[in-house]
Amino acid sequence: MLNFQFFMPTRLLFGPGCLARLGDTPHLPRGEKAMILIGSSGAMIANGYLAKVQGLLAERGVRSVVFDKVRPNPESDKVEEAARTCRELGVDFLVGLGGGSTIDTAKAVALLSANPGSYWDYMHGGSGGKQDAQHPALPVVAIPTTAGTGTEADPWTVITKTGSQEKIGFGNDSTFPALSLVDPELMVSLSARQTAFTGMDAFFHAVESYLNTTRSPMNDMLAMEAVSLIGQYLPAAVANGADLEARTAMAWASTAAGICESIGGCISHHSMEHALSAFNPELPHGAGLVMLSIPYFKRLGELAPERFSDLALALGAEEAQDRPESDGPELFLARLAELIQAVGLTDETLSTYGFTPEQADALADNALDNMGKLFDVTPATLTRRDVAAIFRSAISD
Repeated sequence: MLNFQFFMPTRLLFGPGCLARLGDTPHLPRGEKAMILIGSSGAMIANGYLAKVQGLLAERGVRSVVFDKVRPNPESDKVEEAARTCRELGVDFLVGLGGGSTIDTAKAVALLSANPGSYWDYMHGGSGGKQDAQHPALPVVAIPTTAGTGTEADPWTVITKTGSQEKIGFGNDSTFPALSLVDPELMVSLSARQTAFTGMDAFFHAVESYLNTTRSPMNDMLAMEAVSLIGQYLPAAVANGADLEARTAMAWASTAAGICESIGGCISHHSMEHALSAFNPELPHGAGLVMLSIPYFKRLGELAPERFSDLALALGAEEAQDRPESDGPELFLARLAELIQAVGLTDETLSTYGFTPEQADALADNALDNMGKLFDVTPATLTRRDVAAIFRSAISD
């Protein structure tokens, strides 16, 4: 029996060139002062994106202050620093311009700007204070420049506690972006490697949400669309970043998978990657997901083979229609391996990032302790021994 709910308050503007609509959309949050968050790499400045956003806001009578200290796998101390600035300056809304780390940080800052204490007071995993925020977050405008996290279409933000190995996802109804502008033209400057990593992140959002035990019919439709589009277009976007057709297809696939994160959600594959990048913040999230994926989905397929045939079919394995359900995981894994090879990530290894098999037990504890809720919606019970074995296999391969 179907039993689900749907809530997504984000106004989404999509399409090549749609950034210009920031200058006239009636859906811009009200206020006279905005904080624009960008990454510390300087890419938003070098590509002219920051200046364009500032100009469009200025046309609307909105002054802006820039916070340019966001790094990949963002940490709580930067959230708290930016929130203090927001409170001191009386910021009315925030703009996250960049990849998932930047937009996630904007959401976290928006929440903390409106509530007292430290960011970790509101975490419900690990050493979090398990408090509920008393006030809604400030409005957020999301402008993604990667096709990966789908954070423009969900309430989730993933932050690491500074000085620790706790990396935890969080969100509530108020941390959905108020407005998201998804402009594929902003993604053509992304390198082939970043395109591959972020595209595979979107891929696994869709795959995991399709397997999630809380899925719904709308989730299933969007997940299958995203899996199919990424299988078709990610290799093309990696091969030629200027291919606007491929960039547009990937942008929509990422956003669709982001909606899936709102109405379905990820499973424990993501919990396990968060443990990896908590141990080594230099590990790109998408890379960690790729390197875990074969042993993870192999074990999950052994325990719960249902629905893997659908995923294989979405990746072009037409033989999945005629093979028994028990063959689904094998067919999916074969197509997954082909996709990883097609986007140039076959040679990525966890040992290159400093991981050793001896860390498997500690990584398993981290994944279960900090993001254990995603194990609850995984379609099979993965024991601590299973989780450690998956880590060990991924590191050894």
